[in-house]
Formats: sequence, structure tokens, C-alpha cells
Amino acid sequence: MEGNVILAFGLTLFAGLSTGIGSALAFFTKTTNTKFLSWSLGFSGGVMIYVSFTEIFGKSRDLLTGVYGNVPGNWYAVISFFAGMFVIAIIDLLVPSYENPHEVHRVEEIVNSGRNSKGSNGTNGLLRMGIFMAIAIAIHNFPEGLATFAAGITDIKIAIPIAVAIAIHNIPEGIAISIPIYFATGKKRKAFFLSFLSGLAEPLGALIGYSLLSAFFSESLLGILFGSVAGIMVFISVDELLPTAREYGYHHQSIFGLIAGMIVMAVSLLLFL
Repeated sequence: MEGNVILAFGLTLFAGLSTGIGSALAFFTKTTNTKFLSWSLGFSGGVMIYVSFTEIFGKSRDLLTGVYGNVPGNWYAVISFFAGMFVIAIIDLLVPSYENPHEVHRVEEIVNSGRNSKGSNGTNGLLRMGIFMAIAIAIHNFPEGLATFAAGITDIKIAIPIAVAIAIHNIPEGIAISIPIYFATGKKRKAFFLSFLSGLAEPLGALIGYSLLSAFFSESLLGILFGSVAGIMVFISVDELLPTAREYGYHHQSIFGLIAGMIVMAVSLLLFL
């Protein structure tokens, strides 16, 4: 179990700190590769949706039916699934739409905002945008970290693709944080640091979740946790990844990415049989 915990935490750290990759990329590009982002976000959504319905929810149902019996166990699994959705939806609603990380932000769009902002009010507005974006993304990353960690301590073949999928969708979030802060302050180091810091919410979520739940780990608790994780993953995919992928303007690329993500996830699971 100790080895699984260390590996699970490492995967969660990798997924969270990919916001730093987005932040670094933002300083070296003047335009957003929207076609690639549409495909990659669709790919992440495909991975998450497929693994949620074929593996994670199934594990929740198996664990809970083993403890409570067929009918009550299935009910508890379904309730856990939708409870996870409601938790992440409530978090989403608490974040103002302007600072919501689910909104599409292209590099050139934010760059132009920085160039067009004149005076202290424009600079302060950009700084406020970047800081609130970092806070909003940190809030969203917290349950994602717990989800990745929970998968990692139970089944590594599920955890690795989940961590990769979350890492991909964290890259544009890093861009959304760093660019407005850079244009407001002129300091790349500060912009990168705040972006990097927001990604730490994922391993922090894993640490807090594990410290609170480790004393109570049981098949029943794991079953509920897996059901909730499946709900969180599906909600993130349908509310964030797929709409954002389409809004970049390449509908077919996002769908091709979605299908490719499902295929890669399916094949990777078959290879571990």
C-alpha cells in the first residue's frame, strides 16, 4: 500500500504541475494552436468518459454490492456517482463566470487585452483576472487531485491515463493564469509561480483527502469514493473539456480526439488483462 501511495501522489503531482507547462508555453508563443488544443481536450474527455463508465463506476458497484448486497449496493453506487457530479457542479457555480477556468482564453486574446490596457485601471484589471483565475483553477484542481490519487492507490492502470488526461487539460489553464499576470506586472517569474502554485492544489487535495480518509479506508468507503470520482470525471468532461474543445472552432477535431481518447483507453486496459 505504501508503494501505491507514493506512486499515486507522484501521478497527482505530475497532473497538477502541468499548469506550469502551459504557463511556460505561453511565454514562447504569440498564437494558440487551436486545432491541437481542440483535439487534445477532446482526447482527454474521451479518456475520462470511457474509464469512468467502464472501470471506475464498475469498481464502485462491485465494492458496494459486495458489502451491501445487489440492490442496495447498486443504489449506493448510483447515488455516489451523481453526488460527485453535484459537488463539482456546486464548486463551478461558486466561481464567477469571468474568472471561470472553463471559459476559452486564447494567448493572442489575452495578449491583445494586455496591449490595449492603458493606465493603472487596465493593469489592475489584468492582474485581478490572473489572480482570480489562479484561485478558481486551484479550487477546481482540488477534487481532481483527490480523484487521481484515489485511482492511483487502487489501480495504477486506471490512474496513469487519468493523470495524463488531467495534465493535458491543465495546460491551457496555465496559459489563462500566466498571460494576464505577466502583462499586468511585466514579471514572467511571478506569472509562472502563481500558475505553478495553482497546480499544487491537486497534490494538496490528494494529501488532505488521504489524511482524512486513511483511518477509515474500507471497501464501503472506497466504493463511494470511486462512484464520486466517476461522477466528477464525467462532469469535467461534458461541462469543461468538450465544450471548450468545440469553442476553439474545430468541432470535428474535438470529436476525433474524443474517439481517439476512448480507443487509447480501451486498448491500454486490454493490454493489462
